[in-house]
Amino acid sequence: MSGLYFHIPFCRKACTYCDFHFSTSARGREALLDAMEKELVLRAGELGDAPVRSIYFGGGTPSLLEPARIAAFLQLAHDLLRVRRDAEVTLEANPDDVTAERLEQWKAMGITRLSLGTQSFRNARLQWMGRAHNADQALRSIALIAGAGFASWTIDLIYGLPGMTLTEWDEQLAIALGHGMPHLSAYALTVEPRTALAHQVRLGRVVPAGDEAAAAQFDHLMARMKAAGLLHYEISNFGRPGHFGLHNSSYWEGAPYLGIGPAAHSFSGNTRRWNVASNARYTTAVEKGEPFSGSETLTAAQRTNEMLLTGLRTHRGVQLDALPVDIRPDNEQRIVHYVSQGLAQLDGGRLVLTERGRHFADRIAMELFAEP
Repeated sequence: MSGLYFHIPFCRKACTYCDFHFSTSARGREALLDAMEKELVLRAGELGDAPVRSIYFGGGTPSLLEPARIAAFLQLAHDLLRVRRDAEVTLEANPDDVTAERLEQWKAMGITRLSLGTQSFRNARLQWMGRAHNADQALRSIALIAGAGFASWTIDLIYGLPGMTLTEWDEQLAIALGHGMPHLSAYALTVEPRTALAHQVRLGRVVPAGDEAAAAQFDHLMARMKAAGLLHYEISNFGRPGHFGLHNSSYWEGAPYLGIGPAAHSFSGNTRRWNVASNARYTTAVEKGEPFSGSETLTAAQRTNEMLLTGLRTHRGVQLDALPVDIRPDNEQRIVHYVSQGLAQLDGGRLVLTERGRHFADRIAMELFAEP
């Protein structure tokens, strides 16, 4: 199986914490979208005959596009690739773009899953984040989506915010659960370099949440989702049975995928490729038939380390004897330590982190890394 990703690099506003590639200017937008169609035509053969089980429109804010543009991308994908009839087709949307009419248009063109960038249900938090919507719009959009008949939908929330208490975080989760959401993606706020948030932290205007507060909120998140019947299938993702995100699951499982658009990444199984992170340079290069990406072929050690880093974040863990490099001889004592400390379980050669171990997923993965 394989996946297809479209990176739509346009937003109404710049969020204070975001380090993704995007632009708040619509200048050159149509030319860039034309270039993305051309890129898909040029590169469709890279997936060969592998069936496409997921298509994902991310960004940026794909819901800013006219529905006809999204429909055109989907039609082109069906014309060029072996898209499965039951493929998951996800559109990231912001609450201020959601209307009953838009929902009907998206569903009619083949969108099966919506990912709603809610982030918070408090106006003060949304304003601080630089979000374009308010709390009322978030609640209205969720109510509309819940009744629109999509196969699945999900919302995003952020915890670990400056000054956030467990009471506030519990309130956020209660509101989300009260609308019957089948899936939640919850992310701890991270101070990324070259963002407005990083600048505010450097100036002392913002004091990030401490590790202890963020860890307590993560524990509360796991407990609330478990009690509500949502399975914790990846560090930041919880879903009811049948509602796990197929597209992101493909990333974590190492399936091939094709990324279209500026800054989009692709993976063939052994080779990783990334497009230039500039709207103008990307558009011009595609139009002129010039190179617009870089690439690297992963070594066995690099592939092993990626499988550890992604696999240990999931509920399935990592089958140790399936790794390209056998890490067990060098890490036998470490693995025994993780198990004895209640951080992991080892079952049939599969290493799976416990709830407690999920706090340290990245650190544990890096401690097990194969030598270059």
